[in-house]
Amino acid sequence: MPFDTEACVGKAVHLIEEAAATGAKVVVFPEAFITGYPKGLNYGLVVGARDAAGREEFRLYLEAAIDVPGPQTLRLGEAAAACKCFLVIGVVERELGTCYCTVLFFGPGGELLGKHRKLMPTALERIIWGFGDGSTLTAVDSPYGRIGSVICWENYMPMLRMAMYAKNVALYCAPTADDRDTWLPTMQHVALEGRCFVLTACQVIRRKDFPATVRVSLGDSPDAVLMRGGSAILSPFGKVLAGPVFDAETILTAKLDLNDIGRGKFDFDVVGHYSRPDVFQLIVNHAPTPAVTARKG
Repeated sequence: MPFDTEACVGKAVHLIEEAAATGAKVVVFPEAFITGYPKGLNYGLVVGARDAAGREEFRLYLEAAIDVPGPQTLRLGEAAAACKCFLVIGVVERELGTCYCTVLFFGPGGELLGKHRKLMPTALERIIWGFGDGSTLTAVDSPYGRIGSVICWENYMPMLRMAMYAKNVALYCAPTADDRDTWLPTMQHVALEGRCFVLTACQVIRRKDFPATVRVSLGDSPDAVLMRGGSAILSPFGKVLAGPVFDAETILTAKLDLNDIGRGKFDFDVVGHYSRPDVFQLIVNHAPTPAVTARKG
């Protein structure tokens, strides 16, 4: 399904409907769900050289990426509206000749509320994705508190986490491609540190999900598991409320006691009474940084 835009969107719509049928009011998808996280691809890259097949693989990836806004975001918004839910979903966004790892936020009326572009792609991701800037450190309002998103290894950036806590995020969404055993304790730390609910989503991908036209180096068998999942939901006290689930596609649900946020803040508020601004201060640049700015006159 990676590289197949319409199949990815169609599956997302189906899963939104399934999740809403359970009563879910906030639905969170993994990193790069549309149009796929390219696990196991190296695009024929070595330091100082590229190959023709890798260039073609990137062209296919770029063409599969979506415009924001665009026809695919319209379909996702319609699904959120039909299901009356907030939707947080990882996509590969295209702007000009660059792809971005992006999370989109939709409201229950179907409106696109905002987006977050991954600030720091990890390792080889930097070859296929551009860098986000501070203008998309987005948090959106909901009846359940503010919803924000930090993508995958951005969660290991202490200053980014601090910036999100300062936005008073209640539902901290962490779409990821990290399926290691170490990811869950990372999410427990974030929940405890931010005194927020953490909703992390990671997908299951097998070799056969990729088109035969791209090279995948992590398994020859069609059933080789390239990414094993591990989604989970955690409370502000670090308690695991659902998951993690590995090696199978699933929909996790949990009923959140939002009062746990206030209970947790009693003895720890990292941007409030547990901070020391006389010693430490963080300055965040929320301005967009386009490469070209047009001026009149």
